[in-house]
Amino acid sequence: MPNIENLKKQAKQYLRWHREGYYPVAAQIRGALPRFRHMRDVEILESSFKLADAQELVARQMGFEGWQALKSGAAAMTDESRQTTPRPILSSIEAQLFVVNIKSSCDFYTDKLDFAVKFVYGDPPYYAQVIRDNARINLRLVLEPVFIAGVRKREGLLSASITVATAKEIKQLFLSYQGAGVSFHQALKKEPWGARTFIVSDPDENLILFAGPAAD
Repeated sequence: MPNIENLKKQAKQYLRWHREGYYPVAAQIRGALPRFRHMRDVEILESSFKLADAQELVARQMGFEGWQALKSGAAAMTDESRQTTPRPILSSIEAQLFVVNIKSSCDFYTDKLDFAVKFVYGDPPYYAQVIRDNARINLRLVLEPVFIAGVRKREGLLSASITVATAKEIKQLFLSYQGAGVSFHQALKKEPWGARTFIVSDPDENLILFAGPAAD
């Protein structure tokens, strides 16, 4: 279990995010605190949210009923139990792509690649997330060149890599994107290491690799 002082800082961070209207924190609040469970993001961010609420959020994320239970659990930990605590497991990763127009990028990923918009943040928007199943892509508005012109296509520099479980799925996915008129940097092919892959190029020339087994 993390140090109680670090958990206090985490609670204050959640409180600050709520005050700043940071949309991603709304999903965490809704998922952990029952009284917010049926509220939309904007309703959560407009609702009263105090330090005690933020502390309860941290506690519930740690598997405790409330902040006091968490504090008691942390205090009861022995040096021996700290030493035998399993190392942290990294559970997910999210790609971050640089784009010149948030709306156009969201439209591409929803209309062409069958993702859904999880959230759009900022007024005007400068950050968004699109999701499909367990795949998450963050879109960050950048109005200046990030890469040398043409270098990504020339060198095949990937912005994200997404996998499916079966050979049937990778072929089906490629055909569905082909039918939607998606621009491919690389068509479906079998790789020397035994996978089948294809690469999509989005409107900002971000290259997205999709991969699956060559055979089930």
